Amino acid sequence: MASSIGNEKSVNPVLRISQLDALELNKALEQLVWSQFTSCFHGFKPGVLAHFEPEVKAFLWLVLWRFTIYSKNATVGQAILNIQYKNNLSQTEKYQPLSKNQKLWYLILTVGGRWLEERCYDLFSNRQIQSFCKIKSCINFGAGLLKLCGLLNFLIFLQKGTFATLTERILGIRSVFCKPQTVRHIGFEYMNRELLWHGFAEFLIYLLPLINVQKLKLKIFSCCSHIAGISNSKNTLTAHCKECSLCGEWPTMPHTIGCSHVFCYYCIKSNYLFDMYFTCPKCGSEVQSLQPLKYKVEMTELHA
Repeated sequence: MASSIGNEKSVNPVLRISQLDALELNKALEQLVWSQFTSCFHGFKPGVLAHFEPEVKAFLWLVLWRFTIYSKNATVGQAILNIQYKNNLSQTEKYQPLSKNQKLWYLILTVGGRWLEERCYDLFSNRQIQSFCKIKSCINFGAGLLKLCGLLNFLIFLQKGTFATLTERILGIRSVFCKPQTVRHIGFEYMNRELLWHGFAEFLIYLLPLINVQKLKLKIFSCCSHIAGISNSKNTLTAHCKECSLCGEWPTMPHTIGCSHVFCYYCIKSNYLFDMYFTCPKCGSEVQSLQPLKYKVEMTELHA
């Protein structure tokens, strides 16, 4: 029983990607809180928060710190990913929560540091006095040095996998899993189905432009006409000339292609230009020569 309790309290190292995901989730939460807070002042005069923006942000981050790091030893992003901070300064490998000093210094280095950076920029941005310029240059130098140290810490983190931020390394706090991670069983049926449909869709996108849809449609129509007995060899040229074999209307400037069927000039010309291997949809004859129709149809026959 004692061994099982000890195993539950033992620490579990966190993957690098999980630590980086937790940092991104923290940033997204801060942006969401700030956007929700500023939306409450849309009805006020523009710029009402501009003079007190660093202090307002510091107050909001203080509230977040109180209900995350101070009470649960984990940020919101870490809590979502089942991660929490461990006091890495303790000699034991068992889980040890953060001390109050570590929590307070975490507040000072994160919330206080960002507030100081924003407020100092506002104080010294429009000052032209020599003493203020020296202070501003010193602050800029310090900020640049901290960013350089943060970059070096990040490179070390990529190599060793601990202390994702400079604050964590300075305070000696490390990310660990709250509970042991079980082996995940991943089913690939959905992925296989998606890959299959994507491959089928890409195949159709490649194949469809190669198919002559109009010629295929005419072939099907011709086959259906022969099966239904719509067209047969007994029909005379006079009967065929009453309608265009393509559009089904009275032929305008009737032309033939060498068979007994008649077409509108524009219908047959456009189809022949589109497909050089055009065939008659009624009988399947190929285009031999495009000739105008040279005979007269009696009105009595047409109205019969």
